[in-house]
Amino acid sequence: MPSQPKHVALIPAAGSGSRMGSATPKQYAPLAGRPLIEHAVHTLCRHPRIDQVFVVLAPGDRGFAACDWRGCGDKLMPLYCGGETRAASVFNGLLAANDAIDGNDWVLVHDAARPCLTAADIDRLLAALADHDVGGLLAVPVADTLKRANVEGEAVHTEPREHLWRAQTPQMFRYRVLIEALRRADIAAVTDESSAVEQTGVRPRLVPGSEANLKVTYPEDLALAERILERQGER
Repeated sequence: MPSQPKHVALIPAAGSGSRMGSATPKQYAPLAGRPLIEHAVHTLCRHPRIDQVFVVLAPGDRGFAACDWRGCGDKLMPLYCGGETRAASVFNGLLAANDAIDGNDWVLVHDAARPCLTAADIDRLLAALADHDVGGLLAVPVADTLKRANVEGEAVHTEPREHLWRAQTPQMFRYRVLIEALRRADIAAVTDESSAVEQTGVRPRLVPGSEANLKVTYPEDLALAERILERQGER
């Protein structure tokens, strides 16, 4: 009888987070008393169905070792092989972790800058994709009215929002599917794992996510994330 596939998390964290306007890489910005990256990593390490958590870092990164990883144990593994883009970091991480992952295992790629991920989010994703051949992602239907602008910054068209979703993470795919998709993709043009997989002709499943699972992009997002974490009882 074949063994059950493992669930492995991979967090690309090699970027500088230039839109935060700080010399400190975004993943190490302080949030609720600890570096931003610690929140998501600890959530993934605590989840009983996540077997391993790989964090892909820039070569020479010194911030990760200074964080508090007590409680993560052997489940947490840093990989100092980050690339110039998110997709390159994910691909490099998949290659570096190859010996620990089988082709049919699940890889959950999660943004280091999404600190408000919950166990319920992970449970919902795992349940929805348990029997899927490819994988899918957490996402939220678009609720706002969308405007297309011209080069002068003027609204020229209102875009229909039916069937539009905002992609979140984790994005969860079979290892063999994801690494082959990234191998074939134009890495510079890939903005998330699903877009690479879509280019192979298959259709990832959209799994309803949570508005609370926000991505910290600008400095003001830190205050919002802290309020969400307070409501979640993370402090």
